[in-house]
Amino acid sequence: MALPAQADTFHPGWRFAPPPGITLTNGRPQHALALQGNAHVSPIYLRQVVPYATGERAGTIVIDTRAHFLYFVLGDGRALRYGIGVARDGFEWSGAHRVTRKAEWPRWTPPAEMRKRQPGLPAFMEGGPNNPLGARALYLGSTLYRIHGTNEPWSIGQNVSSGCIRMTNADVIDLYERVQLNSRVVVL
Repeated sequence: MALPAQADTFHPGWRFAPPPGITLTNGRPQHALALQGNAHVSPIYLRQVVPYATGERAGTIVIDTRAHFLYFVLGDGRALRYGIGVARDGFEWSGAHRVTRKAEWPRWTPPAEMRKRQPGLPAFMEGGPNNPLGARALYLGSTLYRIHGTNEPWSIGQNVSSGCIRMTNADVIDLYERVQLNSRVVVL
C-alpha cells in the first residue's frame, strides 16, 4: 500500500517527503523506486523531557529498541527522550558499551558485509548532507555500531538499519553536545 506524500488527515508531528521520484510504502518495496518508511512521524518521537525511573547515572544513554526511543538520563527521575530508527529484523543487538569517539559530519566506509548485501554502495563517502551517517556520530566501543544522524528522517520510528541507531540530524546534534566521551550506552 503506497502512502501519499501528504495526507489530508495529518496531525501535528513531522512530515517528510521522500526524494523526488520515490514512493513511500508500508510494506516491502517491490522495486527500486519505492522506499519503506513513514511520510508522517508521530509527535511521540519529538524530543522531550519525560519522567524516567532508572538506576543509571545522569549522562547515561539508554536505548529502548522496541519502543524506538533513546533516553539521555538527566537524573532526578527524568530523561531527555528522542525518537530513533533501529535495526531491521536479523540485525538486532543489545548490550552495554561506551562512547569511544565522536565525529561531526562523519565519513562513512560501509563494512564489507554491507557492501556484499548491497553491491551499489560506495566503498567510501565523505561527510556531508548526502552521507547516510548524517550530521554527527557517536561510536560505540569496538563495535561497528553508531548512534548517528540520518538523511532519511522518515525512518524514525522504524526498523530500518543494519544495526546502527538513527536520529534526525537536529536530535543527534543536540545529543552530541550533551554526551561526553566514555559515557555509558545501554541498548535494550
